[in-house]
Amino acid sequence: MEEKRQRLVISLSALCLAVAVMSGFDYYVLALQWPGTVCRQTSHCCSSNGCCRSHPLKFFTIHGLWPQYSYGGWPSCCRPTTFDGNKISRLKTILEEYWPSLYCGSFSTCFGGKRPFWVHEVDIETHGTCGYPEIQDEYDYFSTALYLYSKYNVTKALKKAHIYPRGGRKYLVGHIVSAIEFSFGAMPSIVCKNGSVQELRLCFHKDYQPRDCLVEGENSVRRNHCPRYVTLPSYKPHAFGNSTEGISNQVNVEHQSYQ
Repeated sequence: MEEKRQRLVISLSALCLAVAVMSGFDYYVLALQWPGTVCRQTSHCCSSNGCCRSHPLKFFTIHGLWPQYSYGGWPSCCRPTTFDGNKISRLKTILEEYWPSLYCGSFSTCFGGKRPFWVHEVDIETHGTCGYPEIQDEYDYFSTALYLYSKYNVTKALKKAHIYPRGGRKYLVGHIVSAIEFSFGAMPSIVCKNGSVQELRLCFHKDYQPRDCLVEGENSVRRNHCPRYVTLPSYKPHAFGNSTEGISNQVNVEHQSYQ
């Protein structure tokens, strides 16, 4: 009987340790998307789609801040929670500008139902709650991502290296990677689609210091289907009334910090 009890204690201890390990994470990915690549795929418009603004987006926008495991993969569906929009009311104007959804429709969530883009990112059936306890709530999640986006300004770093949209001009992928590494001291990861940059990802330690995105022994450029030369395409917005017109004027003060 005593032996069975000891075995049970050992089994429960091992289970608790496994749960503790799996519930943690090792680093963050700040995923940024190039609107020119994403918005060229837009087939119809809606009021929530940033591709439908009267003026095209000409800077990288935020896709998400994602906790990751060093051995590959990421935590998701960590704990159910209720999204409280009031907590991010002060950030809404900035989020509309720099963290727009570039798609229409709702997103499925881990615990049932469909919700808007921001809720999908934070509630955080998918990402945000998985950053706990480093990330405590909705405001913490979004403000952290905005802080990193502002401090490590990819659009500005590439412009300094003379990399910016210019017709169909092609850029060496290695040049893009080198420009980011020179500016921030860590290597990014690039995701491409049809020969164009779709996402540029920055990686950070849990103390928000930059780290290389490359997993040892892997080639992230090849892994994410990037050719040797890529483009940063422009696009023509699909018209959708004036529902989003004027947003840029509302964020003139904040805009200086982000571009």
